[in-house]
Amino acid sequence: MIRVKEISLIGNDGEQLGVFPTQEALNMAGEKDQDLVEVAPNSNPPVCRIMDYGKFKYQQSKRAHEAKKKQKIIHVKEVKFRPNTDQHDYDFKLKNALRFLESGDKVKVLVFFRGREIVHRENGQKLLKRVTITLEDMAVVEQEAQQEGKTLCMIFAPKSLKKKA
Repeated sequence: MIRVKEISLIGNDGEQLGVFPTQEALNMAGEKDQDLVEVAPNSNPPVCRIMDYGKFKYQQSKRAHEAKKKQKIIHVKEVKFRPNTDQHDYDFKLKNALRFLESGDKVKVLVFFRGREIVHRENGQKLLKRVTITLEDMAVVEQEAQQEGKTLCMIFAPKSLKKKA
């Protein structure tokens, strides 16, 4: 598949072998029962390497699998309030939010307005302010309060995530 006349060749162990005609490099790779792989097609002359391509692909997929395994997936959990939520319900839902933050997930706090409650939007703002004060030692505000239709929305991220980022 290599269509140029001359290539810069790298050996199996990483040493520079020099510039060779493509056919001669293919013959050298064939003698060693290995493949000629183009690694830098845009350089002049293109750089090719003698290697076992199947083994290379296997190691590459293995590295990708390991990287994926070490990756922490962060979910966004929702906690829903109403503007006139009672103290017990508030404490219960806040306890859930704290549990989500401790497990490393982000928390989206929603205040739903029904009917004409939207007229008293300041009640929802007060509730979100109260939640912010309660969570300030555990979380960082990632998104300030925004209105989305008949809901007020605010997103919190665990403090440990902000230090790493």
